Amino acid sequence: MIETNLILAVLAGIAVLLFLILRLKINAFIALLVGSITVGLIAGLDASQIIKTIQEGMGNTLGFVATVVGLGAMFGAILETSGGAKAIANFMVAKFGIKNAPTAMVVSGFLIAIPVFFDVAFIILVPMIYALQRKTGKSLLLYAIPLLAGLAITHAFIPPTPGPIAVADIIGAELGWVILVGFIVGIPTALLSGLIFGKYISKKIHIVAPEEVSSDEKTELPNIGMTLLIIGVPIILILFNTISSSGILGIQNKAILNGIALLGHPFSALIIANFLAWYFFGVRRGYTKEQLFKITGKSLAPAGTIILLTGAGGVFKQVLTNTGAGELLATSLSNVGFPILAFAFVSAAIVRIVQGSSTVAMITAAGLVSPLLINAELSAIQLACMVIAIASGASIFSHVNDSGFWLVGQYLGITEKQTFKSWTMMTTILAFTGIITVSLLYILL
Repeated sequence: MIETNLILAVLAGIAVLLFLILRLKINAFIALLVGSITVGLIAGLDASQIIKTIQEGMGNTLGFVATVVGLGAMFGAILETSGGAKAIANFMVAKFGIKNAPTAMVVSGFLIAIPVFFDVAFIILVPMIYALQRKTGKSLLLYAIPLLAGLAITHAFIPPTPGPIAVADIIGAELGWVILVGFIVGIPTALLSGLIFGKYISKKIHIVAPEEVSSDEKTELPNIGMTLLIIGVPIILILFNTISSSGILGIQNKAILNGIALLGHPFSALIIANFLAWYFFGVRRGYTKEQLFKITGKSLAPAGTIILLTGAGGVFKQVLTNTGAGELLATSLSNVGFPILAFAFVSAAIVRIVQGSSTVAMITAAGLVSPLLINAELSAIQLACMVIAIASGASIFSHVNDSGFWLVGQYLGITEKQTFKSWTMMTTILAFTGIITVSLLYILL
């Protein structure tokens, strides 16, 4: 009877969550909280237990995520405004050449989406793929799909982007290992969904770039070496801390380890990156302190939404843990022989397809998966694989309920049918390549 009640509680909570988002168009933050309360009530928690669970889940999650997402948003805003993203794309095209411009685009997207939000990065780089299409006469999709694949993969797989940060925190994975696994899985995923599929679909659908609009913009772009260095600083520091703390480097001195731990923590690494960006992308390029303050302040608006969503996801996870529903789900999956990694992918994919937002899908799936891992003896790398499995599922089959579907279609000037054949198919290939690759890593490691 108790087991049946807990299963009904979880199903009811998810049903309420999706009903509020899809039917009533309620903000996902409120919907996640109401869904969590629904689970608690049906599972038998009293009022004081539910309120305490909300506070506990929100507080435990936001202590880390709010800081990292906020710092990452400010860092990305300065890079975006200064022209750093364009500098990377220009450099890649110059190095790879026009013939290999699709490769240049996938690498550019892969790098630029580390600090800059997906939609912002795409809009910044759209003029570049327009110019490439006009110069070569080939389909716009030959350059757009690799760029979109690079952006989407990094946005989903590699911190400090908000999605993987939120999932890693909810399920207890180390960011350093998530970055490493994300890069490893991201390479074959980018090749297949970006380059190979981009080349294929561009032969099937020929798209011409819109008429060129004259522009007076002649702003000098930042130095490419400095741009890549500053983007790389937080990633290198976080990775170095993860590797050194694992004992691989054989460092025994406590003072040195303590220093590495401090500098390599995501908080410190992103603070350092912000100071570097503030000076080299801002002050050195003639921005006033007031302008920089306005740029960074404005960047916190979209970050605030993601932070609150993640906190609500933490509440959902905590309710499942406190009611025992998570443990029951884990036992049920184990009894039927259903792998947790597959459950992570499938749960994220279902939420993604039904309601559209990859961020909501990631956070909801992380809340479902986290209680299953309490008694699972997983290594740090396997936990990181779990994050990428969720991110892969949350990237699948972008369609009409996803804002990205309409953004891509509008800027590429393609019909809904063409958007399905190109963008939607690319996200689906991305998802399946990601889960297959990360499953191999999970098994081998």
